[in-house]
Amino acid sequence: MKKIDKKNIARLIDHTLLRPDATDADIILLCEEAVEHGFYAVCMHPSFVKKSRHVLSASKVKISAVIGFPLGANMSNVKQYEALEAVFSGADELDIVMNTGFVKSHNWEAVEKEVTDIVTITPGVIHKIIIETCNLTDNEKKKAALMVVKTGAEFIKTSTGFGAGGAEVKDVELIKSATKGKIGIKAAGGIKTFHQVLEFVNAGATRIGTSSGIAIMKEALKRR
Repeated sequence: MKKIDKKNIARLIDHTLLRPDATDADIILLCEEAVEHGFYAVCMHPSFVKKSRHVLSASKVKISAVIGFPLGANMSNVKQYEALEAVFSGADELDIVMNTGFVKSHNWEAVEKEVTDIVTITPGVIHKIIIETCNLTDNEKKKAALMVVKTGAEFIKTSTGFGAGGAEVKDVELIKSATKGKIGIKAAGGIKTFHQVLEFVNAGATRIGTSSGIAIMKEALKRR
């Protein structure tokens, strides 16, 4: 396994809070924790982006907003509007849920158009497309991954964390193999330990989404 020091681990993490009952105070704390531990980004619902922008104005921590979360089944124009509003509010990155129903229907043209449209109208931000691997066959995962590369998005993300399953090492390996390193991979959903982070990074993940960032950093310090 690769040896990754504490600072490098922190810079891989999107410190995440997507609970439906999260409060303003919870989001402020999330941002303060991200600054304290040096996390790369905070990930949240779009309605909290403006408040987070104010809290993080003097920091290097990026703000990521989820779009079409958690099912991805919203109307395409609604997802576009949500993406635009998130960017106007101060989001640096967008975690966009792909329409799984389109994928399962093998309506690849609709899938690609929806993602491409969102990427096109929000230039200058990072786009992470959530393919919700737990709902797809291996062949569908490969096709979805290759389609995301074509759209110009910068990352493929494994999971919302709200599906029947979360990130799996084998899926990260499959995505990396299919895309031949042409796109970033964000592993997310159920990642709670330092050991899991190392496993996913060694499998090819270049970003980690987790709500257990603090615990992971404490474990990393103990192991060091």
